[in-house]
Amino acid sequence: MELGIGIGWRPEIADEVEALAGIDWVEAVAENLCADHLPDSLVRLRERGVRIVPHGVALGLGGADRPDPVRLAALAERAELLGTPLVTEHIAFVRAGGPLTASPRLEAGHLLPVPRTRDALDVLCENVRIAQDSLPVPLALENIAALISWPGEELTEGQFLAELVARTGVRLLIDVANLHTNHVNLGQDPAKALDELPVEAIAYVHVAGGVERNGVWHDTHAHPVTAPVLEVLAELRSRVDPPGVLLERDDAFPPTAELAGELDAIRATLRQAAPTAGPRPATCGGEDTGVRAAAVPVPPGTHDRTDVPVPAGTRDRAPAAPVPAGTRDRTAVAQAALLSALVAGTPVPEGFDPRRLRVQSRALAAKRADVVAKVAPELPEILGDGYRAAFLAYARSRPMTGGYRRDALDFAEHVLIAGSPADPAARRRLSSWWRHRSGARPPHRATRLVRAARAALVGR
Repeated sequence: MELGIGIGWRPEIADEVEALAGIDWVEAVAENLCADHLPDSLVRLRERGVRIVPHGVALGLGGADRPDPVRLAALAERAELLGTPLVTEHIAFVRAGGPLTASPRLEAGHLLPVPRTRDALDVLCENVRIAQDSLPVPLALENIAALISWPGEELTEGQFLAELVARTGVRLLIDVANLHTNHVNLGQDPAKALDELPVEAIAYVHVAGGVERNGVWHDTHAHPVTAPVLEVLAELRSRVDPPGVLLERDDAFPPTAELAGELDAIRATLRQAAPTAGPRPATCGGEDTGVRAAAVPVPPGTHDRTDVPVPAGTRDRAPAAPVPAGTRDRTAVAQAALLSALVAGTPVPEGFDPRRLRVQSRALAAKRADVVAKVAPELPEILGDGYRAAFLAYARSRPMTGGYRRDALDFAEHVLIAGSPADPAARRRLSSWWRHRSGARPPHRATRLVRAARAALVGR
């Protein structure tokens, strides 16, 4: 399935995307599309023959829980609506806690890395199979960027992806910007990862920008694509001709000419890095394995197969093996402990770098503030310059439990209960905004005391 050159479609740049020359396809965030109708811009693009691929961000297939049937059904509906050749998601967890840990459910509001362990791989593979059985088209999964690494990992990123493909037949969405991010932040070699993963399973590739601050690379999708990211793209192209390559931009959108320039740079990189004398031999673990499509090495361990053929394209899945008893419980406890440390200030789990966790925690809070300002722009308008400081103070002790729109309502309620803002007119506006969306009045003192008592009991 050839896709060509594409760009991430976002409402803020809908007109610019339509005006760009040489766009073969676009990718749209699945959760931002209504199930019963498409934005006019996407309708016009589809009428022109531009393919639209829905890109999910909320399934959390790397999480300890089995995929939510409601979320899976919603993703399937969007696939049917778009007539897409495939759907994509991430190798990540986005929430933790709940029944498996008998603790409150916490939302990260962000894609967090799964540990590259046998337990995590078993859970991920079963979750992927459940998703594949629920979707009307093939599924491809994206590697993510990370600020933190798990202790006790048993596989490299390339080995983890190779075994995932071998066991499930899932396709890969390789983000070269994420490979660069993990190189800067975690010391992982992008070339080694590309050597180890089954490049013939790649459905398409992401390219995006970021920025380095104090030795940490932030995958912002709000900055221009850098030369090192294009170098990773060239490394990938020297191994395989990817069916599609897509430019992602999620914020601080530049003029159309700059987007066109970045697309031209991607095209030039692909052209210049193309092998001139046949396919480049791929290596795994430093050993020349010849033709990559012949076999994907599966690191020895608890699984029986050590050499699973994976032909190019989607293959039939091998018979499913059940997740060993206790695996989901162990995964749930580990993920809940990490997420709680990041968003609720609980102790850092053993083996993690406390400094990196603080960086990740601040990044999560900053992202919450930014996204809430987008989904509820009235809040920074009403609160003015004090919005960000007030939200970050709120976020330090109040984890997100129900998504960003719920977070916006809870923040507004918190501000009102605290007696802010001081300006009576602004307070009336905020109260009216909150009432209009929640259908109730801000709680009285007695209700606040009950809620405080409940919170204290939960925290014990």
